[in-house]
Amino acid sequence: MTNTTDSRTAVHARSLAKTYGKGAAEVRALAGVDVDFTQGQFTAIMGPSGSGKSTLMHLLAGLDSASAGQAFIGDTEVTGLSDKNLTNLRRDRIGFVLQQFNLLPMLTAEQNITLPVELAGGTVDRDWFATLTNTLGISQRLNHRPSEMSGGQQQRVAIARALIAKPDVIFADEPTGNLDSRAGAEVLSFLRRSVRELGRTIIMVTHDPSAAAYADRVVLLADGHIAGEITEPTPEAVLAALDSLRTLEVA
Repeated sequence: MTNTTDSRTAVHARSLAKTYGKGAAEVRALAGVDVDFTQGQFTAIMGPSGSGKSTLMHLLAGLDSASAGQAFIGDTEVTGLSDKNLTNLRRDRIGFVLQQFNLLPMLTAEQNITLPVELAGGTVDRDWFATLTNTLGISQRLNHRPSEMSGGQQQRVAIARALIAKPDVIFADEPTGNLDSRAGAEVLSFLRRSVRELGRTIIMVTHDPSAAAYADRVVLLADGHIAGEITEPTPEAVLAALDSLRTLEVA
C-alpha cells in the first residue's frame, strides 16, 4: 500500500487493525481504520469504553504492534520499523503526556524537562526552553522538585518535557485524569496554546466531552471503526455524539 497523504498530514493510518487472542477468545480492538491527523492541529480521539481509542493511539505511536495495516509519522511507516528504530523514533519525533506525570522525584522541574534531550546526547535550545516555560507558566518553579508542586504544575512540567525536543507530534493519553477540574482546564488551555502559538501537533485520547471541546477536531470511534468526526467541538455536541454511539451499540 502506498503512503498517499498531503504535505500537511502529520500522522495517518491505512487499514490499521489490531486483534488480541485467537479462536473463541479473539477480540478485535481495531478493525481496518483509515484516519489522517493534520499538522498544527489539536485532535481528540473519543468513543465508548472498548471502542479502540487507546489502541489506535498506541499503534500510531509505535507502543504496540499492528495485526494488519500501516501507521505513519510523516513519511515514516511506524508499523515497519525494528525495535531499535522504533525507540529512536519515539525519542526523536514523538512526545508523550500521560495521566501519570512520570516525573523523576529527585530532579528539579528544569532537570525533568531537559532530561530527554540530555539522554539523547543533544543540546537544549535555551530560547525554546524559555518559550515553553513562560508559555506554560512554570518559569518560577524550575528549581522545585515534583513533591513541591501541585498536580497541575507537575503536568505542565510534563508537557514542557514532551515538547522540549520539538517532536513532530505529541500523544496525550487522558492528560487531565489525575487533576481537579480547575487544574485540568489550565492544562488543556496550555495544550491548545501549544498548538496555536507554538505550532505543535497534538493527538489526545480522552473520555471527557469537556476536555475534547478544547480540541480543533474530535475523531469518534465505535467497535474499532471510525464512526465520524466533529469540527469546532462543544461539550454538548461531543456528548450528543457519544450518546448516539452508545445507543447504536446497545441496538
